[in-house]
Amino acid sequence: MSVIINSVEKGSPAARAGIKGGETLIAINNNEIIDVLDYRFYQNETKLLVEILRKNGKTKTFKIKKDEYKELGLCFDSYLMDSQRSCKNNCIFCFIDQLPKGMRETLYFKDDDSRLSFLFGNYITLTNLTEHEINRIINMHISPVNISVHTTNPELRVKMMKNRFAGEVLSIIDRLNSAGIEMNCQLVLVPEYNDGAELEKSITDLLKYENVSCVAAVPVGLTKFREGLTPLKPFDEKTAADVIDIIDRKGRESLDKTGNRKVFAADEFYLTAKREIPDADYYEGFPQLENGVGMWALFKDEAQNALDEAPSEIADSDFTVVCGMASAPLIKSTVDKATTKWHNLVCRVYPIRNDFFGEKITVSGLVTGSDIINQLKGKELGEKLLIPANMLRFERDMFLDNVTVTELEKELDVEVVITEGDGADFIEKLTEGKRVNG
Repeated sequence: MSVIINSVEKGSPAARAGIKGGETLIAINNNEIIDVLDYRFYQNETKLLVEILRKNGKTKTFKIKKDEYKELGLCFDSYLMDSQRSCKNNCIFCFIDQLPKGMRETLYFKDDDSRLSFLFGNYITLTNLTEHEINRIINMHISPVNISVHTTNPELRVKMMKNRFAGEVLSIIDRLNSAGIEMNCQLVLVPEYNDGAELEKSITDLLKYENVSCVAAVPVGLTKFREGLTPLKPFDEKTAADVIDIIDRKGRESLDKTGNRKVFAADEFYLTAKREIPDADYYEGFPQLENGVGMWALFKDEAQNALDEAPSEIADSDFTVVCGMASAPLIKSTVDKATTKWHNLVCRVYPIRNDFFGEKITVSGLVTGSDIINQLKGKELGEKLLIPANMLRFERDMFLDNVTVTELEKELDVEVVITEGDGADFIEKLTEGKRVNG
């Protein structure tokens, strides 16, 4: 398979060699280029033979010398160089199946693309991997690979993912482990399905692999839009506590055996179980922040360090902060510390109830613009409204319900400031432009 070159970066090695947009990339150093992983891997050499199909239908091989890892300079219509691969599963817990109608089209796309796992940290189920792709991961030593395992019981995995191949592809983990490929594993837990004894089995099985770096347990997210879907229960205080107990026990076993805990529960389990979240040093470098594992501890640690190092005085300030219901105690505690240090800082914290998806959804990343507007309209908000970046899409201009930041500012008549989601930046934004001394 060849790939059409959209354009060539000016001044790049490819441009200097004479390669032009509209031509077709066939191979690099005699390796066929199928997609972005092939391109990014094979372009890293210092001496390249780049085979191109020119617009006149003739092929030409360009000899190019460049610095190691320097970009060759070819640009393509899409980052992946072909279409993104959709998920072949029909998981009983799929969040996308629980979205209401009428949202923007991109939100309904279910990706399960191994290339996105390597490039952006996305989690894959392995059901989309071809033999070619497995061999490519091994031969290129693409690592780490992020895997949505959910359960190591083949029959249960088939039942939960509604894909008859979901159980047998677990054998790919054996192959990747034998090849020395690092793996980060995710278990989305559903009460009465893969918790309890099944959870203990899954963790035990995964920890047998020396190249499984970490395992994260995440609770199923249930919206109010589940009509016609498999009936599922949310975690409650007891069942969440049971999960933590299993993970703590297996984590201690791993710590004693290998020196690393490796197994962690998402912060949401601790909040549901009404248990104290561990300190930052518990999380061994925070390998699964993207799964909500250790975010609370890291934010708390970063915010405290930033407060300790911040100036003793700031100018009069009057801000408002919004967050999800789950993180509200952490944000309120952090703001209390800030207002204790700076008596002339006024900062309100408004936890936003998720009316859009349902009150069982409590994370900040699923708060919508319409809920913020409806719950803050007419309230005193001060000079600025701080919102975390994870409430917005990648471009940072729009919430999940298509409400834009500009619309939010207009409706609430306040300037919106986007925070990065870490404690240091949060403190920085609270004092931005207000510092009196350094």
